[in-house]
Amino acid sequence: MEMFVDILVAVLLIAGCLMSLIAGIGLLTFPDMLTRMHAATKPQVLGFLLVFTGLAIQLRSWAVVPVLFLAWGMQLLTAPVSAHMIGRSGYRTKHAAKDSLYADELKQIVDKTSSAPPTGTFDATSGATGKSED
Repeated sequence: MEMFVDILVAVLLIAGCLMSLIAGIGLLTFPDMLTRMHAATKPQVLGFLLVFTGLAIQLRSWAVVPVLFLAWGMQLLTAPVSAHMIGRSGYRTKHAAKDSLYADELKQIVDKTSSAPPTGTFDATSGATGKSED
């Protein structure tokens, strides 16, 4: 039984490390920002889950499970949010290859906000805005 647990832990740890390695290779080899962003988030979260599961089995302590679960949960929550923010900022700063997108759902929103006139300018010397008070 002990040898089975050791083999299971080894498989989980190696698989988790391989997922993280695949994410790193994807960051270096993928051609554009959006595919790199995908490579940085998807396999990384699964790799963390596999490593944390292997650690929980190896340590065999219920005290460590909530800590590992919390760490994985925070990674699960922050990776998609950060990828979303990086994707939006890359799209707005023209770093995304828009011709490779299947559907460009952000185009209408960006066009609407970029074509809208500014609501007022701020004069740093007087502290007043450029809006008319009529």
